[in-house]
Amino acid sequence: MSTSIEAPDAAARAGMPRALMLLVGAAAIVIVVAGLQVGAWLIAPILLALVVVIAVSPIQGWMRRRGLPGWSTVLALFLVIFGVILGLVWVLLASVGQLIALVPQYSGRISQITSSLSATLTRLGFDPAQARATASSADTSQILGAIGGVLSGLSGAVTSVVFILALLLFLIAEASGASRRLDAIGADRPHMVSALQGFAGGTRRYLVVTAIFGLIVAVLDTVALAIMGIPLVVLWGLLSFITNFIPNIGFIIGVIPPAFVALLVGGWQLALAVVVVYIILNAVVQSLIQPHFTGDAVGLSTTITFVALLFWAWILGPLGALLAIPATLLIKAILVDCDPSARWVEALIGANSPPGKEAKDSKRGRHAEDADADRASTDGPDTPDAPDTPGDVPAAPTPPRATPVT
Repeated sequence: MSTSIEAPDAAARAGMPRALMLLVGAAAIVIVVAGLQVGAWLIAPILLALVVVIAVSPIQGWMRRRGLPGWSTVLALFLVIFGVILGLVWVLLASVGQLIALVPQYSGRISQITSSLSATLTRLGFDPAQARATASSADTSQILGAIGGVLSGLSGAVTSVVFILALLLFLIAEASGASRRLDAIGADRPHMVSALQGFAGGTRRYLVVTAIFGLIVAVLDTVALAIMGIPLVVLWGLLSFITNFIPNIGFIIGVIPPAFVALLVGGWQLALAVVVVYIILNAVVQSLIQPHFTGDAVGLSTTITFVALLFWAWILGPLGALLAIPATLLIKAILVDCDPSARWVEALIGANSPPGKEAKDSKRGRHAEDADADRASTDGPDTPDAPDTPGDVPAAPTPPRATPVT
């Protein structure tokens, strides 16, 4: 009977070859990735708004426990978030405006750098005309055009900011009923509830750790640039704070603008000094110290975070680089954490490898030996192990040894 029952299962499993299943799965992944790229304009703002709401949800819960009505908590959080975003936009626009006004003052310096670059290219064997054409691409008009392109990009980002603020308003209003929704989901899918709670907790820990290290790096960079006499130190400190949310390579993006300004102000020596300072401060903090804390906070290895950065930046654009870790945690919660049979993936992508069976057994044995030793030191030596002396009466009777019957 068991053979007849198992035969259809085996036939069903053998109905689709493993190679075909892998191809179908790969095709499905390609379709999903293509869909994410097409809908990046919508997915990225929604994910950003979700991350912001997760970050401020403890504050909303604290306000509600204080007895404040729901509408007041929603309004207060929305005004705080709106004020922070408005302040960041104002600082960025004001600083970029100062940068535009600063560049024409160094037009002579830019021409000198262009001539030096042309002479260097000619000495390296390039055609003089081609060298002059290459060097002329760095003139003042080109630089101002690039800055104008940045401003046009910022103006286009204002529309996204308005869309994100609208999403924040609705999500904050809906956050008060999240616990009831999770309870309803937990009645049928308890693993999904624990996975979503793990995603929210991991995202919150990641934001706290990254913000703390970003603030440290921003203060150090601002002080160092101010000592070296670089203009617009507030802008570069804010840029260091924002790029700290880009794993592994954020400091490379943050060092380019201040190094260029240092090149205009004090020549290549000052620009080299800025790069060295950023390498010492940012690279050490972001690439050596921070990943250990981030890995412990979110449970992802350094390699996975770097691959996630490249993947989400390719899918969602620049905003995907900032949201790489939260997006990876969300995918991990949906595909891995909610499925007990897929927990083995945690051993591949986790920050710390789980101990093997032998290590667990030996650790369990050590704990047992330690517990026995603690009991022995507390209760004193056992009576049967004490040496027998005439006249001693045992504290507890021990069973006699069995003797062979002849």
